[in-house]
Amino acid sequence: MKTSYFTLIAATLGASALTSCVEEVFPTSGMVQSQLEGSPKATEAVVMGMPAYLNICDIMNNDQAYDWGNPALMHVRDLMTEDMCAPTIGYNWFTTWSSVRESIGAEYMATQWVWLSFAKQVQTTNLAVAAVDPDTDNPVLRSYLGAAHAFRASVYMDWARMYEFMPNIYSDGKSIYGNSVVGLTVPIVTENTTEEESRNNPRRTHAEIVEFIKSDLEKAIELMSSNCAARPSKILPDLSVAYGLMARLNMWDASYYDMEYNVPEGDAAKAAAGYAEALKYAELAQAGYTPTTEEEWLSTATGFNDISTPSWMWGQQYVKEDDAVQTALLNWVSWLCNEAEFGYASAGVWVQIGASLYNQINDRDFRKLTFVAPEGSPLESRVTFLNQEFAEENFQPYYSVKFRPGSGVTTDYQTSCVVAVPLMRVEEMYLIAAEAAAHADPEAGKAKLESFMKAYRFNTYKCYASSKENVINEIVLQKRIELWGEGQTFFDVKRLNMDVTRAYNGSNFNWGADTYNTNGRPAWMNFVIVRSEGDNNRAIEKYNNPSPYDLMKPVN
Repeated sequence: MKTSYFTLIAATLGASALTSCVEEVFPTSGMVQSQLEGSPKATEAVVMGMPAYLNICDIMNNDQAYDWGNPALMHVRDLMTEDMCAPTIGYNWFTTWSSVRESIGAEYMATQWVWLSFAKQVQTTNLAVAAVDPDTDNPVLRSYLGAAHAFRASVYMDWARMYEFMPNIYSDGKSIYGNSVVGLTVPIVTENTTEEESRNNPRRTHAEIVEFIKSDLEKAIELMSSNCAARPSKILPDLSVAYGLMARLNMWDASYYDMEYNVPEGDAAKAAAGYAEALKYAELAQAGYTPTTEEEWLSTATGFNDISTPSWMWGQQYVKEDDAVQTALLNWVSWLCNEAEFGYASAGVWVQIGASLYNQINDRDFRKLTFVAPEGSPLESRVTFLNQEFAEENFQPYYSVKFRPGSGVTTDYQTSCVVAVPLMRVEEMYLIAAEAAAHADPEAGKAKLESFMKAYRFNTYKCYASSKENVINEIVLQKRIELWGEGQTFFDVKRLNMDVTRAYNGSNFNWGADTYNTNGRPAWMNFVIVRSEGDNNRAIEKYNNPSPYDLMKPVN
């Protein structure tokens, strides 16, 4: 489907000129900036617009079944790896991305939706940043401003990492106009950007966008390190989340300069410094959290749907009143919870772990018990279902039961869909620390991995890798298992120039998605900017990423 009109210019609007879409998120219509400043209650309404917007569905106003906010973007990323698959049937609206369809090009609605989703998220964060005097000494307002800077940093980090053109063997890294786009990310729009500036706003280089994100995170850390009120809920970032985001940022930046993964920009000193910073911040972020226990992981009532779980650092929370919940269809549970007896998953779009990844999970590892075991497996009878009869009638090997419906209810969508979605868990920080250490000293990284796995996953774990490459691959493997379905693996595959392999004996990928094996990072992980943005922003018109459609050669 072709695009309708929207540009990033909308994200330049200030707090006194909210769009109708944002007005629906929080009640600030008619409120001027002077009323916001110094008023914690008024500011809270704007700040809470950031997490509220993550739940928004149908922002395109045209009933696209992939249009259900930030969790849908997470799902897109997972389906572009080899770790998650779903049948490419008519009900699967995400086949566009998993099967590298023509509609991921600049002319299409799906491409516009991804771009629009991030532009709207940026808008909500800019409004929140603008709502607070940066010199305030009010602890509540300092916490809100810190959360706003951290939130904006997170949005830009995801956005930039998805659109950054990273070298691959399938493309020469040039736009259709012949201009090099290697290392280019997205434009920067802040609370101070004017519409005129937005009309000539270039894609920023890797270094420029990293500096911008780092500046936001440094402000967040400063604001939340002292004279700061406790966050009211885990739906907002706090100091630990800012540390975690800084760890993610430094891993991305270090890999960019690491010649093993991104030769054109190799700089050994910058890579080493980035890994060291990632290690520092990942360890700082761990304080106050404990990794998910076996009981928490496998709970049929609260498994991966409860924001209060001690390992969760930051999460997204659906509430009954959300439009996404009331649709019963355009939300996380409808698509990710196979046990919900309504919605898209139960209509046949069953989410599954890739067979290859499943087979690499040790049978002693309780994380394997959130996937249906193949017939004859010693784990076949150990996977617990909410409705045994429903599972026996519908489920096949590799189907997921990691994400449980709300309160363990499978039929009442108004209860089932009221769940939380994990945005950051402390386990990621343990694994970032292990990988960051391994880049400098493989044995140190290996020791950190073994310590985590033995203490929190299964006590007989042993890492047999010895070379730097193999130790890092093992750490990333455990991270892929740990964060399956949480939207993070895409970023590791892309930054580390990893293969995606879907065609193999025993693969459970089906027609379209199963035809691709890559040598290094896939071309499809460099997202294309929607054409309407280039039409209205002359600085990027001739600097779009090439469409990956037709670049990737199917396996015979």
